[in-house]
Amino acid sequence: MFLTIVVFLLVLSVLVLVHEAGHFFVAKKLGVKVEEFGFGFPPRIFGIKFGETLYSLNLLPIGGFVKLYGEDEAGGGSVKVTSHKSSIRQAQYKQITKDKRSFVSRSVWQRASIVVAGVIMNFLLALVIISYLFAVVGVATTGPNVEIASVIKNSPAGKSGLKPGDIILSVDGIKVSDPEQIISYTKKHLGQQTSLLIKSTNGKSKTIEVTPRLHYPSNEGAMGIAIGNTIIVKKYPWYQAPIVGLKETLSETWLIVQGLGGALGQLIFAHSVPKDVAGPIGIAQLTGQTIKVGYNAVFSLVALLSLNLAIMNILPIPALDGGRLFFILIEAVTRRKVHPKFEGYAHAIGMAILLTLVALISFNDVYKWLMHQPLIP
Repeated sequence: MFLTIVVFLLVLSVLVLVHEAGHFFVAKKLGVKVEEFGFGFPPRIFGIKFGETLYSLNLLPIGGFVKLYGEDEAGGGSVKVTSHKSSIRQAQYKQITKDKRSFVSRSVWQRASIVVAGVIMNFLLALVIISYLFAVVGVATTGPNVEIASVIKNSPAGKSGLKPGDIILSVDGIKVSDPEQIISYTKKHLGQQTSLLIKSTNGKSKTIEVTPRLHYPSNEGAMGIAIGNTIIVKKYPWYQAPIVGLKETLSETWLIVQGLGGALGQLIFAHSVPKDVAGPIGIAQLTGQTIKVGYNAVFSLVALLSLNLAIMNILPIPALDGGRLFFILIEAVTRRKVHPKFEGYAHAIGMAILLTLVALISFNDVYKWLMHQPLIP
């Protein structure tokens, strides 16, 4: 349990810190003042200032944040504008908008670049991990041969001497490379003696005679064997792994988008939390399961979560990067800045909705745990 919690917090921190690092480096590159780069969330334990940026270590060890000069004035922060302070706030706003180091003073494309940088970093993190797994661990693919997975005792196959791990090369002289070929051929020759050319686990080839049954249990099959294609672990050289990794990353991204669309549809129209949706508690449980498999499985989980984080953040929901980008795009089209007070309220409402959703999903996770159901199907 302790190891699961530590790894879970570490994984979550890496994901969020990589995301925030995207905002940080792009802002620095464009000359926007970064007031603070926080590790964890406040309250602050201590901070060290290098140059103009405060690097802080905070009490809550989950993720991090980047505070840009003038970002609040772009609608990302406080929305409290009382009447007796409104004139002061307006004067401060005008001063900040004229400061070239502020976020709010920058062009549309520069602000958009800073906003989407976090999403891009999460995508790149997933790409790097997937490419690493393809190059070092490899990916399991189906081979060109048919392998016997299991043999039922006292079945024709069991009596003939066929064993799990044997490879079927041909049936009555017909070369086979697909399980369906054998299944189809067997159905046409029930009750007839059939010759199987087998390559045993010791590497030797031999011919075995088997007579498929005319009458057999529905869960056993005519021969009494379970077959499938051989599994080959294919590793890619370092120069091919990123290309194959990019294809796989894009494929997984699309699957996540489809799954998210279905989940949101069920949440909105059916008013229920989908079974395959999990919050922090469910993700922590999944982390514990992957730890048992090995560190490569943990890497794979990090890649998957990083893609999920990227997709969630790019959604046009206020308080998320996609919501900020949405307001920037409105400005690009209308050539007028959205009023910061209105944008601030939108982000505050969006944050409240997101926290409610997280609470709802977490409650669902706790309910499953109390009912002794798996949090992850």
